[in-house]
Amino acid sequence: MQERTTELVDGLRHSVPYINAHHGKIFVILLTGAVLKSNNYSSIISDIGLLYSLGIKLVIVNGARNQIDESLKKYHIVPKYHKNTRITDAVTLDIIKQVTGSLQLNITASLSMSLNNTPLQGAHISVVSGNFVIAQPLGVDDGVDYCHTGKIRRINNEAIAEQLDRGSIVLLGPVGVSVTGESFNLASEDVAAEVAIRLKADKLISFCAEQGVLDEEGRVITDLYPVDADNYVNQKEQQGKHLSSEARFLRAASKACRSGVRRSHLVSYLIDGSILQELFSRDGIGTQVAMEHSEKVRSATINDIGGILELIRPLEEQGVLVKRSREQLEMEIDKFTIIERDNMTIGCAALYPYPEEKMGEMACVAIHPDYRSSSRGNVLIEKLTEKATQLGLEKIFVLTTRSIHWFREKGFNPAEVDDLPIKKKQLYNYQRNSKILILDIKYQK
Repeated sequence: MQERTTELVDGLRHSVPYINAHHGKIFVILLTGAVLKSNNYSSIISDIGLLYSLGIKLVIVNGARNQIDESLKKYHIVPKYHKNTRITDAVTLDIIKQVTGSLQLNITASLSMSLNNTPLQGAHISVVSGNFVIAQPLGVDDGVDYCHTGKIRRINNEAIAEQLDRGSIVLLGPVGVSVTGESFNLASEDVAAEVAIRLKADKLISFCAEQGVLDEEGRVITDLYPVDADNYVNQKEQQGKHLSSEARFLRAASKACRSGVRRSHLVSYLIDGSILQELFSRDGIGTQVAMEHSEKVRSATINDIGGILELIRPLEEQGVLVKRSREQLEMEIDKFTIIERDNMTIGCAALYPYPEEKMGEMACVAIHPDYRSSSRGNVLIEKLTEKATQLGLEKIFVLTTRSIHWFREKGFNPAEVDDLPIKKKQLYNYQRNSKILILDIKYQK
């Protein structure tokens, strides 16, 4: 019981910064047709209700590709595509309007349930739909008439923002109307991205069957730059494959990211609570597309003192690191490099140069306990090696009592006190009896 209580408390403490950061922000969530068919759909709706209760402004865009194809099959209509875009004739459009209309009613009903023992209990959510998306025909391409397939002409973002400010969830479907009163079939990914851009949304979120985008070994790729997302989609197109909803979303996310949407997230609709795990934890569980990764390696500034102290104090108390006062850190902050993840310092190290001997000391190496099994230590060594090389140094040395084998694995070799720079040799603490290891970097330029 005590362990479960501790996990609950730790989880809440870790999520509070994200709760504060997300409050009042606009999220655009794309629910694809596959999500709406999923056995986990009701849980996803409950999680959306939880986001709403935390003061997040929500726009939901629903897709319907799966349901449209199923309906066309019932009528023995073979779907037609050109360049991965559906060709929508008059009969297909009628079916699409029936399907999407039914889905929107069902989603509205799901969000309106105030069931006990769920995040929607007593929520009384107002769901608003309307002609917020103005469309126009896609036209003819390579002699192929897309008929009633359209593209977005305009988003009435002022009207959407007004509804969000009133506390409503705005629900949009993949059908838009034109200024001439016609209806056009739209790609739900395009609608979600364009709305996110126009509203200056903080996040664009969607779901897929996998945990996110996977690499060749089946591991989740946690961060993608827009160019990475574009390359992924281009590769699929060159293979002549019909684009998956995952690829279509990545293309939309890339555009949104380049147009000012800070982050786009892709998580699994099969994992219970995936959207919450992605949004309210440092590491998340899916893939995010952003102009900059959530983790940065950079030189420390005076504003990082608190984060560094929080990281090194437990190691100082254990005798792993030599104690440093806040005043000392303030004086030496220009020597420090940190690894920052979502505004939290998860790693640090300092480089003290001895230019006369072309040597530098790597000191105060610390990694947050949650990340010690990762490669962050290697990252710090690489960064400090790069800095040392720029300063014209040829060797880096460390003094350690507990991490001898770790440094040996990184290429550091045992040395003696006489191998240290003169000033460091004079300050060597024989009572502490730290082991000395040296890394030769002059051939690593």
